[in-house]
Amino acid sequence: MTKQIRRGVFIVAVLMLAMAHQAFSQGFEHFITVKGNQLMDGDAAFRFISFNVPTLNFQEDEMAYTTTNPYALPTEYEMRDVFATVKEMGGQVIRIYTIPVKNTNFPADAPTYVEAPGQFNEAAFKVTDKMLQLANEYNIRIIFSLLNNRQWMGGRPNYAAFRNKTADEFWTDPQLIEDFKKTIEYVVNRKNTYTGVRYKDDMAILCWETGNELTSPIDWTIKITRYLKKLDKNHLVMDGWYSDDLDFPFVREASLNEWSIDMVSSHHYERNALDIPGNIQKNIALVNNRKPYLVGEFGFVSTSGIASVLDFVIDNKDVAGALIWSLRHHRKDGGFYWHSEPLGAGVYKAYHWPGFASGEKYDEASLMQLYRKKAFEIQGKAVPPITIPLKPQLLPIKNVHSISWRGAMGATGYNIYRSESSNGPWEIVGYNKSDADVPYFPLFHDETAALGRTYYYCVAAMNSAGVSDKSNVVGPVKVERLAFIDDMKNLGSTLDSKAVEVVKGNDRSFKEIRSRLAGDYGSEVVYEVPGKLEEFKLYAFEKKRFRYLAILGSMDGVQWVDLDIFPSSHTNSESNYGYWKPKIYRYDGDTDYRYIKILFKGGVAQLARVEITYQ
Repeated sequence: MTKQIRRGVFIVAVLMLAMAHQAFSQGFEHFITVKGNQLMDGDAAFRFISFNVPTLNFQEDEMAYTTTNPYALPTEYEMRDVFATVKEMGGQVIRIYTIPVKNTNFPADAPTYVEAPGQFNEAAFKVTDKMLQLANEYNIRIIFSLLNNRQWMGGRPNYAAFRNKTADEFWTDPQLIEDFKKTIEYVVNRKNTYTGVRYKDDMAILCWETGNELTSPIDWTIKITRYLKKLDKNHLVMDGWYSDDLDFPFVREASLNEWSIDMVSSHHYERNALDIPGNIQKNIALVNNRKPYLVGEFGFVSTSGIASVLDFVIDNKDVAGALIWSLRHHRKDGGFYWHSEPLGAGVYKAYHWPGFASGEKYDEASLMQLYRKKAFEIQGKAVPPITIPLKPQLLPIKNVHSISWRGAMGATGYNIYRSESSNGPWEIVGYNKSDADVPYFPLFHDETAALGRTYYYCVAAMNSAGVSDKSNVVGPVKVERLAFIDDMKNLGSTLDSKAVEVVKGNDRSFKEIRSRLAGDYGSEVVYEVPGKLEEFKLYAFEKKRFRYLAILGSMDGVQWVDLDIFPSSHTNSESNYGYWKPKIYRYDGDTDYRYIKILFKGGVAQLARVEITYQ
């Protein structure tokens, strides 16, 4: 090969690499535009059925029992799980919730995005950098909401608090308006640290939304939308105005007459599902073909109610799309993130794909299948087969009763394999185990492990399409103790009980734990220790800081000794959700009691989990 040819080959290779990088970091060919009342992707109408994912850029649901700060920045694994899920379900759009603002009601170590007027958290904004990189990779557009009307995750009241002003002054005070404009300018002009593309030039952004459910006067909205248009000539702008009254979910006339507002939307949580299509129709009439209109949020109704909404949207081309509230994703430490919703009589939780028995109360599995079907239907596409899950990642194992893994998108269950050699042969010790069973605790307990033996483990994900490759191998794990675990789904694990009952509901106040035992003064639960007691651990919730439970030990089940245990407390300082106080009662003393009793000394305690380790 001549020097000239080699040089030519090198140049071609460099150009191909550059083109590949550009295709990866900027996966779209067009910005979304408007033609009449239609959204357009190039020459094609752009219509979608997809999801609100409020935690895509900011996690508010880290509910591990001893964790006192529920807020965190998502990892790439967690964000990829979102995008892969939405892609699998036929979604083309994700609407994020807001740009979080520092909130004095948050725990001191909670991360945020806006630290003070004009002061921004670089580590946090690298998350939105990664979000946009992944949006391009997965070909999913982002509705980028800039502000929250309320204090959840931080919003309008928190901007006002920086200046010791009221939330209502946010709409009119020149200083507060300038503070918010600083955030807008920073976001719109930010250069992505992964792709090098400024946000205002990134085609993955479908539109800027002024905010989430804003009660803003039209004068404020016009100031902000015109400012956005001044900074960014590429992207559409959507009015985030929304009436707080659930009985008036309609767009406003003034927004339809403003040139700097390209799109409008409405949110629908009507108490009667039959009212939703009718109110969407009223919005279609109000818009009257003047701008694209979409259903920005809806939900908390039955599967048949959701179906009626989706069919109405699909059949009416005057609606660009619909985004259900809401989707949660896999958690880096195993399982999913969970979020109970306040509406819908407390029945509904954020959805998990592909739906699980844990969501039977709100028909999760059927709803997810319906939603996937409709997401492809609005695009005029046949529903493709489900994909086989990618292999999961087994996490480090401390003991055989605390086995967890990072889940694989679309898996309905997992097979857990065990061997006494890192090379196998492997036997299945857990078949089709769900990772949506017990929130925020280990996913699997190897109850067949033998004391004193040493094992290796791996897992594989499964669904209707097949079984994934096996995960990484973790081990050796020496069995130094065995465990008895009661997760309070029923009373079958107790030796004896008196005046206690399984309670459900209001799960958010109890770290999303779905089943708990409650009792009144004098109620009790008794456990038999299966072997030589090593440790007794009770996870409980108490309404106040006082101790309302007593732990007693006995050798014969007749004579009882009060072990005088004071619990450790793991209280979250935030008061937004009315959290009960999570406490752990632990006994690991020298006396090997054969029986342990939990005695209620008041009616303001609930039991969440018991772990007894023994030899």
